[in-house]
Amino acid sequence: MWLYRLVAYIIDSIIIGIVVFIIDFIIGILIVLSGAFFGVYFLFFGVFGLLSILYFIILDVIWGATIGKRVMGFDVELEKGGKISYGKSFIRNISKIFPLFLFLDWLIAVVTAGNDRRQKLTDRWAGTTVVQIKQPFQSATTPQSPPPPTTPA
Repeated sequence: MWLYRLVAYIIDSIIIGIVVFIIDFIIGILIVLSGAFFGVYFLFFGVFGLLSILYFIILDVIWGATIGKRVMGFDVELEKGGKISYGKSFIRNISKIFPLFLFLDWLIAVVTAGNDRRQKLTDRWAGTTVVQIKQPFQSATTPQSPPPPTTPA
């Protein structure tokens, strides 16, 4: 499951990275034209962290999962079942603001024993978990059978 969650995170990071690259490119040009070169180096990581938090929080609450989690067949829920709130989503996703924090969040979860092996540390704090709702790369809908043939009138 952890490997599938890593793949889901990579998918989400690519999506966020494309958006951040476009935003940073536009802002970077403006910064260079203004003569303030120092800010360009840290711009990508700051915008990436901010957009990551917003992306994960909003999609986890509204859709129940991010695009990467949906592709991999996951859903984010409360430990007792049900949708999560914005506050719980913020707590479970705060480590995504910086990649080192996320790595430590996962590492601590794998090394320490918790009630639910699917939880990273911040999931434990928020009382949330990630559950498998379907196999990776499968459609969320069930295939429809073809309609019965019509008889000529």
